[in-house]
Amino acid sequence: MNIVRNILAVIIGLVIGSVANMAVIAAGHAIMPPPAGFDQNSMEGVASTIQLLRPIDFIVPFLAHAIGPLVGVLVAMFIAASSRKTIAIILACLFLAGGIAANIIIPAPMWYRVVDVVFAYIPMAFLGWKLSGKE
Repeated sequence: MNIVRNILAVIIGLVIGSVANMAVIAAGHAIMPPPAGFDQNSMEGVASTIQLLRPIDFIVPFLAHAIGPLVGVLVAMFIAASSRKTIAIILACLFLAGGIAANIIIPAPMWYRVVDVVFAYIPMAFLGWKLSGKE
């Protein structure tokens, strides 16, 4: 039964973390909208208007990419029956893979891609695991 609970922890952690990511994006863009003229409705639109974004405009996506793994791992830690560190590592790798894919698909400056991949996924998943207090 522990294995089923652990698999559910991974699945639910991934879903909740992804929902948290999308919620931060939606809330962040409501609070700090992209500059006028920026087209976020398609990949072609983003690619052709990316130069309009200022460094501050990358705070919202970075926060979304950091909060997703943090929340997802925290939730998973309270569902998991055992092997919590392993589950946190699995979720960190899944979120990192999604982040790498997003950085390949969505045009962004190289500095942002590096900061995003290095500081958002693995460190925040580790922080989620540590904050849970569950070993």
